[in-house]
Amino acid sequence: MKSLPRLGVNIDHIATIRNARGGDHPDPVAGAYMAIQAGADGITAHLREDRRHMRDDDMVRLQKLCESEKVPLNMELAATSEMLAIALNLRPKAVCIVPERREERTTEGGLDVAAGHNQIAPIVRALKENGSRVSLFIEAVEEQIRAAARTEAEVIEFHTGAYAHALDEGDYEKAAAYVEIFQQSAKLATELGLEVHFGHGLTFDNVAPIAAIPECMELNIGHFIIGEAVFLGLEPAIHEMRQIVMDARAV
Repeated sequence: MKSLPRLGVNIDHIATIRNARGGDHPDPVAGAYMAIQAGADGITAHLREDRRHMRDDDMVRLQKLCESEKVPLNMELAATSEMLAIALNLRPKAVCIVPERREERTTEGGLDVAAGHNQIAPIVRALKENGSRVSLFIEAVEEQIRAAARTEAEVIEFHTGAYAHALDEGDYEKAAAYVEIFQQSAKLATELGLEVHFGHGLTFDNVAPIAAIPECMELNIGHFIIGEAVFLGLEPAIHEMRQIVMDARAV
């Protein structure tokens, strides 16, 4: 049987719902526990500079939960001194460096590693020396892949947002072209010694072509799974996503 990509579940938007009313309910850490019990291979959470969803104490509790359940916490963060200090203190199993702008609704593109090498490389080094596996969230562009390898990060996560938007707009030819780019980019990244992950905008309807890419080792999916959990429940939503990924890899 072919190896399957790991499924990381991003629980940010449980916190978004909580923060809409204030207080402590629903608790994203409780959601993370349910996701782990449902078979999530890891938990992803983005501590943004504006704290629009996850809070600092959420991250502390998540780290304790993930340690006790023996699954990795993947902390997404911007390449800033504040976030670096928090990650160094927290010591999550994995850290994914992402671009961040306060005016955006969500992460809207990949990190410009080529232009930001001198800022990003020392952060990668500090996190690795502290025991975290570091990934960089980038576009599937050769310049960015090669730049990521030069930082000595161990992982890259390709931004799949443009692919998802193309399908939303009914442009299947454009979406197919993105899949081809992902396939070639994943091969290059693997040749350079980078582990390949994918994430952003993935759903039941569009995840299969991404999951089928042989070099794909992990999928990080959050907004869609949390949204579907409103209708299906968190466990059935995770199980359905897992089944689609399994079927895609079995072909």
